[in-house]
Amino acid sequence: MLAAGLVASNIIGSGIFLLPATLAQIGSISVIGWLISTVGAFATTAVFARLGAISASTDGMVGYVERSLGRFAGFATALIYWMGAWVGVVAMAVAVAGCAAAFAPSLAKPTALGAVAVVAIALATVVNLAGARSAARLSAASLVAGLIPIVAIAAFGWAWFEPRIFLASWNVAGGSAAHAVARSMISVFWAYTGFESAAVASAIVRDPRRNVPIATYAGTAVAAVVYIAASSVVMGLVPARELALSTAPFALAASRMLGPGAGVAVALCALIKTSGTLCGWVLVVAQAARAGANRYFLPGRAPGGGGRPWRILLAMAAVMSVAALASISPTLGRQFGVLIAVSTVWTVIPYALCCVALWRLARGRLAERAVAAFALAFNLWLLTTSDQPTALLTGGLIVAVVAGWLTLVRRQVARA
Repeated sequence: MLAAGLVASNIIGSGIFLLPATLAQIGSISVIGWLISTVGAFATTAVFARLGAISASTDGMVGYVERSLGRFAGFATALIYWMGAWVGVVAMAVAVAGCAAAFAPSLAKPTALGAVAVVAIALATVVNLAGARSAARLSAASLVAGLIPIVAIAAFGWAWFEPRIFLASWNVAGGSAAHAVARSMISVFWAYTGFESAAVASAIVRDPRRNVPIATYAGTAVAAVVYIAASSVVMGLVPARELALSTAPFALAASRMLGPGAGVAVALCALIKTSGTLCGWVLVVAQAARAGANRYFLPGRAPGGGGRPWRILLAMAAVMSVAALASISPTLGRQFGVLIAVSTVWTVIPYALCCVALWRLARGRLAERAVAAFALAFNLWLLTTSDQPTALLTGGLIVAVVAGWLTLVRRQVARA
């Protein structure tokens, strides 16, 4: 149950609470992106569920990929996923800042939002320094606070839903429908990233062969139902232009439904949930670092492969704080959009490698190979929908990974 809660909590987090502000720049046509992403997310979920069942590795994605594709692939998975995860953590900290701004309008200014995001990163790091299980429990516990308002809006918001608003916001970015849907895909799929949490943190999951698949499927299923219903409703409650400027879109929608008091209540739940998700994702970053360090891909290996990568946590807290301040934009939705685009693309690359890993490990099992092939095709297509700046950053990251591998190999040869 703890692992399933971690998966669901890491998925249902800043994505659902702040993503409408980013998608509003495209329009309600993004609901088509939600449907396509749901299919791709479940296919990729199936990959992680099967990897968790057939692999004996307790180092999650890194172990799966290294076992089937070799040490360079394992190194690339560790480093790229780690980088994508911590950029995602910065986006979540920005979401926490946006929720806080709902209570103090003065915090809605770009610089103030950056400062609050830095404080949120520091507090989440402190929680994780206290222990991985503490962070996982806090993340899972916050799921209830997040689900209550979202489920309520998804179930009862239809009474206030206005088709006129939904249709008027259909494609505000202009261009063809296909182009608009493609533009929404990276942002939408960001909302599903997190289904690999149980696999990444498999070292702290009891009986991972059994519980990682269950947690992965259950967590993703809960998130899919919530996302599709809630995101459709909010696009019919608030015009796209207003959503794009909001720091707390669901609180704004609740205010339209039941008045300012409801908006404050939703904003409080959003603050609790996004804070819990932030703690959960800092845990995932720490566990990804631990898996990489255990194989000497990243620094900070503890004796015997255990312990907490506290040096990595502190170092990344500093780097993420700088990134939060450096990415400040005129609107919260734009800053969030830039961060999640980079994080999603960098996360999808390890997903694709895991699809190849399942193909290699599932010898003779045609159904599993078919799932791996479909999920791989989806993830590769998703990469093609990224914008040019994100693609350039990704190219630079790949060059850095290759350079890092060559440096690692040279050092190992020198030690020998």
